[in-house]
Amino acid sequence: MSTAPDTGPAPLAYARDTGVHPPLDYPGYRSTALRHPKRALRLLPHLLTEVTGPLLGEDRISETDNDLTRQHEGEPQGQRIIVHGQVRDGDGRPVPHTLVEIWQANAGGRYRHTGDNWPCPLDPNFTGVGRTLTDDQGRYRFTTIRPGAYPWRNHDNAWRPAHIHFSLFGRAFTQRLVTQMYFPGDPLFFQDPMWNSIPDEKARERLVARFDYANTAPEWALAYEWDIVLRGREATVFEDEVDED
Repeated sequence: MSTAPDTGPAPLAYARDTGVHPPLDYPGYRSTALRHPKRALRLLPHLLTEVTGPLLGEDRISETDNDLTRQHEGEPQGQRIIVHGQVRDGDGRPVPHTLVEIWQANAGGRYRHTGDNWPCPLDPNFTGVGRTLTDDQGRYRFTTIRPGAYPWRNHDNAWRPAHIHFSLFGRAFTQRLVTQMYFPGDPLFFQDPMWNSIPDEKARERLVARFDYANTAPEWALAYEWDIVLRGREATVFEDEVDED
């Protein structure tokens, strides 16, 4: 007699919107050839432990977690910026109390990571990671440094446009979405395969923040507004978790 738990009906095939999301194997983005799945994706049933936690409450977040310019004794180098926005569902409703995490390169385009060793100095006053919870209206806010572009050897003279990585957690760690926010008018979009692999031009534009002069802090920081939509026709394009460049 089988002792396997009853997990309900067989999982459905995962439906990927190929008109919006990039193909899993995109020749222009070389590393996808080695790490894209070879079989059709399938939805897996979630058990109790996957749907109930662990959760990160407000008491686990410190005062400086969303201010990447105050996490060390000195000021980091570069242009100080405020990045803020709202997380919404497909019906336009705000998504409150969602954990939003970011990570990014410093002003020179270098990550504090052992795998990043291109000849650009590390900033001792900038770690490049932050987190916060959305408020009752689904709004989030970070103070940070505008990241620089960096080379990444994907193709001849390859440079990543300036960007900030975003991760959003739902009610459990299995409910995680990852994406990138870009800056308006970046001259490097034309040669970036991650950007160009998104077939829908409108979907690409939804990854670009809006310069927000009204929320610029005088003599302190420029501001950018970027809303994140979790699903529906206006959904933000999310990526595989392994796409961390």
